[in-house]
Amino acid sequence: MKIIVNSQPVEITADNLKTVLTELGYEDGRIATAINGDFVPEGLRSKTPLNVGDRIEILAPMQGG
Repeated sequence: MKIIVNSQPVEITADNLKTVLTELGYEDGRIATAINGDFVPEGLRSKTPLNVGDRIEILAPMQGG
């Protein structure tokens, strides 16, 4: 299925947000996620289905000062 991840087209086999994060190599980091502009908390990722053309944003916290 084709989706958009951080503004880049991606072909995936996953059918939910948690699985796509694993497929893309994000399973070990603390990240924030959104689908089509709507925040998805970590606890709901496995219950959040993906559809062709969905726009996923994956954000990692930044440190600094």
